[in-house]
Amino acid sequence: MAFIEQLAPHIADLIAAGEVVERPASVVKELVENAIDAGASAIVVEIQRGGMGLIRVSDNGCGIAPDELPTAFLRHATSKLRKAEDLGAIGTLGFRGEALAAIAAVSRVEILTRQKGAVSGAVLRLEGGVPGEVQPAGAPEGTTICVRDLFFNTPARLKFMRKDSAETAAVAGLMQHLALSHPDISFRFLKDGADGLHTPGDGKLSSAIYAALGRDFAKSLVEVQGRGGEIEVKGFVTQPLMGRGSRAMQTFFVNGRFIKSQLLTAALEEGYRNQIMKGKFPGCVLFVTLPVTAVDVNVHPAKTQVKFAREKEVFDAVYHTVLDGLEAKPAPVSAAPRSAETTNPRNDFFLNMDAKTFRQSAAPAKPAAPSRPAYQTEWKSAPKVADVEKKPAYEVKRPAVSAFGSAPASVIPKTAPVEPRPTPVNIPKPAPAPVNAVNPTPERPREEKPFVPAIPQEKLELPGQETFLRREEAPWRMVGEVLRTYIICESEGGEVYLIDKHAAHERINFDRLVAAQTPPMSQSLLRPIAAELTREDSALLLENLELLESLGFTCEDFGDHTLLVREVPAEIDAGDTTAILEEFAQNLRSGKTLAERKENLYHTMACKAAIKGGWKSDPAELKVLVEKVQKGEVKYCPHGRPVAVKLTKYELEKMFKRA
Repeated sequence: MAFIEQLAPHIADLIAAGEVVERPASVVKELVENAIDAGASAIVVEIQRGGMGLIRVSDNGCGIAPDELPTAFLRHATSKLRKAEDLGAIGTLGFRGEALAAIAAVSRVEILTRQKGAVSGAVLRLEGGVPGEVQPAGAPEGTTICVRDLFFNTPARLKFMRKDSAETAAVAGLMQHLALSHPDISFRFLKDGADGLHTPGDGKLSSAIYAALGRDFAKSLVEVQGRGGEIEVKGFVTQPLMGRGSRAMQTFFVNGRFIKSQLLTAALEEGYRNQIMKGKFPGCVLFVTLPVTAVDVNVHPAKTQVKFAREKEVFDAVYHTVLDGLEAKPAPVSAAPRSAETTNPRNDFFLNMDAKTFRQSAAPAKPAAPSRPAYQTEWKSAPKVADVEKKPAYEVKRPAVSAFGSAPASVIPKTAPVEPRPTPVNIPKPAPAPVNAVNPTPERPREEKPFVPAIPQEKLELPGQETFLRREEAPWRMVGEVLRTYIICESEGGEVYLIDKHAAHERINFDRLVAAQTPPMSQSLLRPIAAELTREDSALLLENLELLESLGFTCEDFGDHTLLVREVPAEIDAGDTTAILEEFAQNLRSGKTLAERKENLYHTMACKAAIKGGWKSDPAELKVLVEKVQKGEVKYCPHGRPVAVKLTKYELEKMFKRA
């Protein structure tokens, strides 16, 4: 057995870095949280190559004293804890004192800082955790940390990094959460020189949501606020009709810290019970504020999970706040002023008026004493909208046509102008029946012959002939459908089957997709669909464009975490495109191998293309489903649920006390 020895400090730092620094997003999280704790009001984050090449975080906080710079990069060195009792009341984002030491151990770090009111600043450079000398330098107030060549000395960790686009999306998602948790701070995120996020920092949560999550999501939100004892819940939730295809848009904060909590997710979705469509999930940006002694944030190295001392009270507070916010009546909208009453401060040609005012201003003014008859003035003026369906005040008589095809000379108009005269209103008479030149008697309408179907309904067989197209009688009989979901079928042996039409059709679609050798048929959209997703979902789908194309989706990057969809499979509704892509992204996270990912995508496509429970179905469609089930081709849906339930004659008689 080998001797027990204490690890060298350098190796211990590398092990600690593996717990804290998982990817570039972990570095950004630790550095930005330190900037927030330093009291910064503006933070700029810049990355290159997904953060593997460069991570630069600049803030205008309090700064660090030059003589404290080497101490800041030592393990367990922090300014936020002094005694053991402080662990029970942690109110800052960072407190462990391990972040800077772990980051410096696996990268090349340069820190430039100056305290407020100081004449000059200081700079310190570290490589692989080994610090250099602190040198004076000119710097703005605040701190700027540059992290270059992440994992340059740990090749085992470097080869497990994902593509630059995926790492960039992870950092972008993190910046969203940080911007939402602190709307009073202006955040700016630059990726390879391009703006990815910029919040105003005006202190309004709605402004931060608009900048971080997009206009469409911000427009679908309802503000909620409630309190239960010492627990306060406030924020925004989506309207029930604006459910999402996944839980990716659910964001929770506890005492200003972004967390992932199954408890809060369950409380949120419980408030939407019987109000949201099945298979849809609500989105939210909720803040839970409670005493720091009632929550433990020291249960996960990344501090993304917490433990509540009174879970039921937290659950009830979130549930009732969401439920009350959804049931509250919307505030009455004040009536808009009439266009005629709207003033025009510039008094120019940009006028606001309604249709009636426009017609009155466009029509010529009528003279007090008209010199011409009233009918001519009405004829010359433009017709009113209300008079379009009325009969004209005059009638133009067409000249009679002679047997030779020309008009008589007496009705040919002369070239001299004729003074228009008022014409009496004549009601048009019904046109006479057509007259034949040979037979002057009016033609009688032709008698319609009886319709003969192209395919005769029944075909009589002659003696000695045999029809080979006759179909054998099926050993079952389809009785009907109940609840527009379940098909009732009776077999020859007296057995009754209840068949779930959605599950059966979903299985048929899934088997067809798996067995197909070619991609499904696509339909080109006349108007491409801009699917706005989360940054992580859009980056994940952009990595798998070839896989989406093999399933009938033609997409391209539209910028700002939006995918432009030009073609979709012919079997699905184009209106479900965004929801399907969200489910695709969720399935891509769960699948490990390419075959598993493809199978998960087939599940989603088969479900979306199948007929739904509650739809009115054609009997011919139901008959095909019953035939597949009775032949044994369909037994379970792709998710493992049974397709049919069998009731024997004995079981039915037993229910009615007949057996």
